[in-house]
Amino acid sequence: MLQIVTGRLPVVLPITTQDITPYGNDLYHINSIMQPCTATSAPVVGLAITAETPSGCATGASHEIDIELAVRFAIEVAKRFGQGACAFHDDEEFARIVKRYGPLTICRHWARP
Repeated sequence: MLQIVTGRLPVVLPITTQDITPYGNDLYHINSIMQPCTATSAPVVGLAITAETPSGCATGASHEIDIELAVRFAIEVAKRFGQGACAFHDDEEFARIVKRYGPLTICRHWARP
């Protein structure tokens, strides 16, 4: 879908375990895209708007064209998901992960005391 909406190939954004933990816990975070999954039992899908250079959450770091492309991408994926034409994860693989490591809700307790 991304290449249809943007004309570019998708890029993978690696995240680490500490990216799931809350800010303010003195751990380095690459991106907070998946933090909401620790606060809800509802499905969470992250869509990162990134840049070629590190800009963090600085004012002006997100450009309107990037936001517009992200919204169009999200709409196209939502349409495919609603039609049953795509999935966000493999149910069997996810069940194995939860069985082995437990639910991500444990990360709620990783905030700085």
